[in-house]
Amino acid sequence: MPAGLRLVQKVSSTRAFAKVAPRVIPAMDRAVHRLTGGKVLLSARMLPGVVLTAKGARTGRPRTTPLACMPEGEGGWLLVGSNFGRPGHPSWTANLLAHPDAQISWRGETIAVRARLLTGEERAEAWRAALVFWPPYATYQARIEREIRLFRLTRVGPEG
Repeated sequence: MPAGLRLVQKVSSTRAFAKVAPRVIPAMDRAVHRLTGGKVLLSARMLPGVVLTAKGARTGRPRTTPLACMPEGEGGWLLVGSNFGRPGHPSWTANLLAHPDAQISWRGETIAVRARLLTGEERAEAWRAALVFWPPYATYQARIEREIRLFRLTRVGPEG
């Protein structure tokens, strides 16, 4: 593993990062994503990322959130509701629970997706894969009481 990646993983596991990152990283990602026509996410230099647009759980209005993701084979993505190891579930997870049909921007392409909350052995298997993919998730989970939500996104429509 490159030394730079190890450093990023170590920094991203700190409580200070958990306080600052939720305000700074999404704002930067939104701006860069908009300026590049959906082709670039700064945070994707560390981890692959999507921009999720889902209906708000209470309002039904579109909510756009840049997120790290774990691409899976055959046009699927795993989303980890870590909230940087903070106590509450991130709001985008409630949005997907209420309205699982959403869309993502992935490498400049807008894709209709359906989200499914993972449970049981399927969740356990996905969690193991997520820890290999980004080990700081273990630190996030150890810091909080709640179980981190995992969602699998799959394409819907003509391709899926």
